[in-house]
Amino acid sequence: MTQSRPRVVVVGGGFAGFHALRKLERLLPPEAADLVLVNPTDYLLYSPLLPDVTAGLLEPRHVAVSLRYQLPRTELILGRATDVDVSGTTLQVDLLGDGDRVSRTISLDWDRLALVSGSVTRQFDIPGVAERAHGVKTLIEARYLRDHLLAQLDRADALPDTPEGRAERQQRLTVVAVGAGYTGTEIVAQLQHELTSVASRWNRVTPDDVRFVLIDLADTVLPELGKSLGDVAMGALRRRGIDVRLGVTVKEARDTEVELTDGTTVPSRTLIWGAGVTASPLVTKVGTKLQRGRLVVDAELRVPGAPGVFAAGDAAAVPDLVVARQRARQGDSDGPPPVTPPTAQHAQRQGTALGRNTAADLGVGRARPYRHRDLGLVADLGGRDAVAKPLGVNLQGPLAKAVARGYHLYALPAAANRVRVAVDWLLSAALPTQDVQVGAIPPEAALVATAQQTERYLAG
Repeated sequence: MTQSRPRVVVVGGGFAGFHALRKLERLLPPEAADLVLVNPTDYLLYSPLLPDVTAGLLEPRHVAVSLRYQLPRTELILGRATDVDVSGTTLQVDLLGDGDRVSRTISLDWDRLALVSGSVTRQFDIPGVAERAHGVKTLIEARYLRDHLLAQLDRADALPDTPEGRAERQQRLTVVAVGAGYTGTEIVAQLQHELTSVASRWNRVTPDDVRFVLIDLADTVLPELGKSLGDVAMGALRRRGIDVRLGVTVKEARDTEVELTDGTTVPSRTLIWGAGVTASPLVTKVGTKLQRGRLVVDAELRVPGAPGVFAAGDAAAVPDLVVARQRARQGDSDGPPPVTPPTAQHAQRQGTALGRNTAADLGVGRARPYRHRDLGLVADLGGRDAVAKPLGVNLQGPLAKAVARGYHLYALPAAANRVRVAVDWLLSAALPTQDVQVGAIPPEAALVATAQQTERYLAG
């Protein structure tokens, strides 16, 4: 890279970062700026399909979009940003070497900085959770969880039919999942459908032995879709034998059991943690105002008090101009200004707006405020079950499933990935479910703090 051209550095290769750079490559001529992406992987992970990966419906690489292929003009630096110096316009980056270890640390100069570092799984200071809970936000976590559950079937099947053996079998075949929102509900529903479909292949294990417990402090599942569809989803889950417990959460996680806040104990050796997300800890290094852990930005995605710095996606509290206008029309001015929810849909569109506004800051085009009406959410519950709310219309069953899969194929930003995912779905519908373990990921590598590297972000 030459130093004579402005350098635009984007931190994070998720939806916002990917679409920001795609827009910049389209708007800026090659001589206008050097484009740099700092990201720990060489792919964009299409995270909404991680439940399908965990359930074995999709090949992991098919939801990973090549950054080098899709962003040919962008220099990719494999590493993690750990500190931001706004006044000195530098970024501290840990470069990754063998085994995901830090090979060395560099200081990267920037003229424009886009902080789109995304989010990490929200954790709480609950005894045993950090040591035993597994999230499903990365490919490592998704691959590990599938192999782990198949291994539990193997080990449960080998146990003797004694009181001690039956007790351990119950522990190994019971899964506790925390978080009845979008991610947690889809993970539990799809895993339950796939695991019960293969459990009869073992000698001593039956589908009825596989038990899923879904818990949440909320009073409904899938609150993002509203009470009506939440009730539909609840009915589908309970009809399939999933134990849904609302108004409770984990009090303590132990090796062979999970104690809940209502005083009950669930024998289990598998704890899935999907209780929401929080912005990447990197945002705390900027030194500007935060709103519920997210960087405060204006409607053009600029960070006030940090010249040349933009932010979007899960890392930013982006003003929701559509909701604000609706409230104003209704005469409702109470409460804090509304911000967009941390969804992939908003991150993708904010990334495009960020790219456009960054280009405008470099003299190409005109900046415009971010404004987008949410198109609705979809949730695939495995088998023929699904719920969706496209453009405010409630759908359920096979029609909702078709809408959900159609939306994901549309939103995947690479044609090759769309074809591979579509073929995977066709094959999974036509062929028997695979029950083989293919990974060699150690349990400690799939813990939330390890897989999502939250400690490394804070180490700077």
